[in-house]
Amino acid sequence: MTRRRKTFRALETGDGSDGRWAAYAQPLWPLAEAWLTEEGKTEAGAQDARKLFEQHMPELVPVLDRLAAQLDRPEATTFLTLAALRPFFSGCTQIGSEGELLRNYDFAPDDCEGTIVRSHFLRPVIGMQEAAWGLLDGMNDAGLAVSLTFGGRFVHGPGFAIPIVLRYLLETCTTVGEAVARLGSLPIAIPQNVTLVDATRSRTVFVGPDIPLTEAPDTCAANHQHLPVPEDQERFSRTQERLTAIRAAGRDMAVMLKPPLYQLAYDEGLGTVYTAHYRPTEGQVTYAWPDTTWSQSFTTFTPSPRAPEP
Repeated sequence: MTRRRKTFRALETGDGSDGRWAAYAQPLWPLAEAWLTEEGKTEAGAQDARKLFEQHMPELVPVLDRLAAQLDRPEATTFLTLAALRPFFSGCTQIGSEGELLRNYDFAPDDCEGTIVRSHFLRPVIGMQEAAWGLLDGMNDAGLAVSLTFGGRFVHGPGFAIPIVLRYLLETCTTVGEAVARLGSLPIAIPQNVTLVDATRSRTVFVGPDIPLTEAPDTCAANHQHLPVPEDQERFSRTQERLTAIRAAGRDMAVMLKPPLYQLAYDEGLGTVYTAHYRPTEGQVTYAWPDTTWSQSFTTFTPSPRAPEP
């Protein structure tokens, strides 16, 4: 249980064409390349990833090409489709209600990009970026917010890594209903729980390579879906304990910053890296740690680094 200090930064990228996004993404490439599957590094695998992206996310194809051209690497397009990545598993707890989304993101701090981005690829979006342009959570200017948690089952199939799915939903959808309908048509590589919030609705759904989109019994999520996890996994992840705690606490930031919701298992890759409180109808988000908070909005966005201690 070692506490880690991590530097977070805020970055404005615009539509990705003026060099700011490229300057950010270029240093990430060695890590990004390591996430590609062996199949994704082949010509056939690259073609399959491109076809899947074109089929399911056609609106983002021009953005994909614009960003990949700036990396000037043969595997860049394949990586940025996020359709040929090795599986990765995280923790996380989240809860939604009309107009608000509150979540803890649990992962290995050193493996999290820690970059808050305001972009305007197809529309204004603010979120915690991962995999160069995917999102762990975020909101758009229409008042829609989304976030993810791992679904708890260690299965993997063809499809997209969830960060690009969240990016796609925020770039192309304006309501929870529209986003859920679109999400149900997308192939997802590993089990994920997605919480969605707009001004009048909140909903959590279960998705994965082996199940159809399934509505959760409420708007909370930890790291299991319709079935409880095995006992040894529960001892490690405490997913059912955390789900019970967040149901009881509701949208209480102070509770999110304390155990059991605030996890300290950093050495095992399941420590809480940050807490996020989205108010998408107001266009505002507050990121929080036990010793500080950092607020951003569509009207007031401040690019700068910070180094809070998880």
